[in-house]
Amino acid sequence: MKIIIWTALALVLLQSCKNSSKKKGPEPATVLQKQAAEKPSFFPVTDYLQGQIYEITQRGINPIKYSTVNGHTDSAWLKAEELQAAFYEFLHPQIDSVNLIALFTEKKFMDQTIDALTFTYDPVGLLPDSMTLQHWDVYVDPKTGKVRRIYMVKAIDETKILQLTWQGDKWCKLVHITNKPDGTSSVEKEENITWDL
Repeated sequence: MKIIIWTALALVLLQSCKNSSKKKGPEPATVLQKQAAEKPSFFPVTDYLQGQIYEITQRGINPIKYSTVNGHTDSAWLKAEELQAAFYEFLHPQIDSVNLIALFTEKKFMDQTIDALTFTYDPVGLLPDSMTLQHWDVYVDPKTGKVRRIYMVKAIDETKILQLTWQGDKWCKLVHITNKPDGTSSVEKEENITWDL
């Protein structure tokens, strides 16, 4: 009988030692790191554009704007205080992970045809009527880590589309497109703004 009691006691102790060596779950720091790694982090496009505008004003440059309407081109200098207004449509809404993560998805890939890291943002589903931003792309130089280009599309209303192409540190182009009832579209106005003079 003593042998049975000692054997049972040894098995209980052995089992309890075995259970205490098992982890009940990952360490809290590991869980937080994993959650941070899984949470999408949108490229801060608005901050980037604001930084570019700030650099232009700090360099004391007045960009030149070429406006083309119906094949006729006019040019004018933009003053530093006019830059925020000129780019207003693409500075609102603020593009960051906090306010747009529920509405847009991010795809990241290396586009070898243009040698750029590409970040593409598309709607998750149907966007609210108040959301004019429809799509945007960010192209980053893989060697330097600098933004090469940003492309954005906004639907101002049911018939008007506004596109922005921003070439980092050099120029940008705004294209105003009108969608007609017959399904065709036409460029109503094109504005090219350059500060790499």
